[in-house]
Amino acid sequence: MIRKCLFPAAGYGTRFLPATKAIPKEMLPVNTKPLIQYGVEEALDAGCDTMAIVTGRGKRAIEDHFDISYELEHQLKSAKKEHLLKDIREIINNCSFTYIRQNEMKGLGHAILTGEKLVGNESFGVILADDLCINDNGKSILAQMIDLYNRFECSIIAIQEVDSKDLSKYGVIDGKEIESGIYEVKSMIEKPEPQDAPSNLAVIGRYILTPDIFRILLDVAPDKKGEIQITDALKIQAQSSRVLAYKFKGIRYDCGSIEGFVKANIDLYKRK
Repeated sequence: MIRKCLFPAAGYGTRFLPATKAIPKEMLPVNTKPLIQYGVEEALDAGCDTMAIVTGRGKRAIEDHFDISYELEHQLKSAKKEHLLKDIREIINNCSFTYIRQNEMKGLGHAILTGEKLVGNESFGVILADDLCINDNGKSILAQMIDLYNRFECSIIAIQEVDSKDLSKYGVIDGKEIESGIYEVKSMIEKPEPQDAPSNLAVIGRYILTPDIFRILLDVAPDKKGEIQITDALKIQAQSSRVLAYKFKGIRYDCGSIEGFVKANIDLYKRK
């Protein structure tokens, strides 16, 4: 059973400067709710009860958000506006939060490795808050992936088809479809040029990882930028054991880009 979900949340959010100079990018609101809260709600919906968050300097607002604010609640109660904090109160009451700092920004793989002390020796989910995923017609994306993990008991990565011009922004899989929407991963390439990409199936910010990924990450060589890529670790894992890629059901907004962030705000506002 997947109980823990890891949230890498130490990045600088440079594409949203100057807004992210003092505000964590994970706290940028889509309508009235910060990005990371959408991710936590998805993990909670999938059955996770422990949220493990990898933070960095200047990210204290994330911890404060997932804590009780007695003064604010007192003011809201006096004004009969307690309903405004109903969603976040339910989160606080139904799961626990643990935190660790990533002292150096050395890639997603390094962030996940930093979270090992919070996760321990068990399989776990990973959600990147930049990728806001919605499924109006059924289970959340992470819940779909956990169902798949319960069948195959191996690492699962979420994928979607992207335009060839955008492949250089993603990790891209080379795999064989074994069931509708499920691929056996043979290899992966991080941010390939379109002509070098083995497919148009790009990895997005949802993972189920087995605990041996930590041992693999320890041995992964940094790339040219000095970063440890989770893609490289998953490629090794796919060759030594098994990794599946899943074409999820739902909509994904790339809220790491201004265009995707604006679109998410507009679309979710229309859903109200």
